[in-house]
Order: sequence, then C-alpha cells, then structure tokens
Amino acid sequence: MQIGVIAPNLALRAGIRVLLGGAEDVSQFEVVYEAASMAEYVQAAPPVEVLVIAAQAASEADLEYWLPGDDVRLAVLLLSDDIGQARGLLDLPIRGWGILPLDSSVEELQAALQAVYEGLVVGTDKLFAFALSQPQHVGGREVDPLVGALTEREGQVLQLLAHGLANKQIALALNISEHTVKFHVSSIYNKLGATNRTEAVRAGVQRGLVVL
Repeated sequence: MQIGVIAPNLALRAGIRVLLGGAEDVSQFEVVYEAASMAEYVQAAPPVEVLVIAAQAASEADLEYWLPGDDVRLAVLLLSDDIGQARGLLDLPIRGWGILPLDSSVEELQAALQAVYEGLVVGTDKLFAFALSQPQHVGGREVDPLVGALTEREGQVLQLLAHGLANKQIALALNISEHTVKFHVSSIYNKLGATNRTEAVRAGVQRGLVVL
C-alpha cells in the first residue's frame, strides 16, 4: 500500500512514520511521499493509494478544493480530533475515508488504513458520529435506502459479521441457535441489498450501521 503523508511539521510527519513502522507487517505500508500542506502535495506528489492527513495540514476548504477529481482510487484518512473535518470528505469521489484521533494506536491506524484502502468509511464512535448522522452520502455516492430497518438483533449479528465471526460463533456469542443466525443473516442481506457477507458489512458501514 503506497501512502502519502501530509502534516504541517517534520516532527509530526516523523511520528506518523513511526506509527506505520510499528505495524506488525511493516512491508504492507510504504510512505512514498511527504508534504507540509495540500498545496505542496498536489504539485509534486507521485500517485498514492492512501493519503494520511494530520488535521492542521488541511482545513475543510482545503479538502474540498484540492481533492476533487475523478481519481476514485484514492482513499483518505484524517488524523484529527475535530469531527467537523469529516464534512469536507462526505461528497468527494474517493475510494474510502476515515477519521481517527491524533493519539490513535498502531493497531487502530493499521486497521483504519486497510479499511479505507478497501473502500470503507471508518472512525471511532465519537469522531464518526457526524458521518453517521448523514449516512445518505458516502464518497460522493448516494446510498440506497434500506428495504426495511434492521432489528436490534439483526444489528448485533451484522456487527459480529463485521468482526469476522462465523455463524456458529455468532450463535454462541448471542446465545441463539445457528438456524436463527442464518435467518437473521438472510434478512440482513435482503434489507441491505447484499449477496454475501462482504457486501453486507460494506453496506452496513456505508449506512452507519457498523463501526469498525
């Protein structure tokens, strides 16, 4: 995964590199370009797959001005404690995006990078609340409405699907039968317009039903 890092000062850029260097599989993440601002980035940056932006390096206006385009291969991860910055990413035609606090752990940063790279929208409960309140638009695409609202139990099953649990494991976790789990999964597929677990989890994240 080729990554670009935008942060206003050298110390912060170095800190982000250290976090990436602490990932379990270091070879998975390669920082190929660093810049102090969005303007500097667009002038000289090589193609990257994920752009990591520290909050001070880009305002909401900067994101809207510099990132629009038709390159839907780009994903963006903001490191910020300001949920308002998510507003600048909601309608952009990018692959995926996320927002995490600046003090995120190596594991959280690694998981978020992988998620946005795969086209998902990620964030902590607190920082992602703004995006969840407006789930109808994700990456510039309008999300189709649900066929029907998920029940509380279906929401629990979907969350466990997002964590990679098999039907039998979900049954044990929720103290229900495996047959009942299959029934809930089928209903979730129908309501989300999905044909498999990956599509269901992706649709759930896009609608704000799943927080990774």
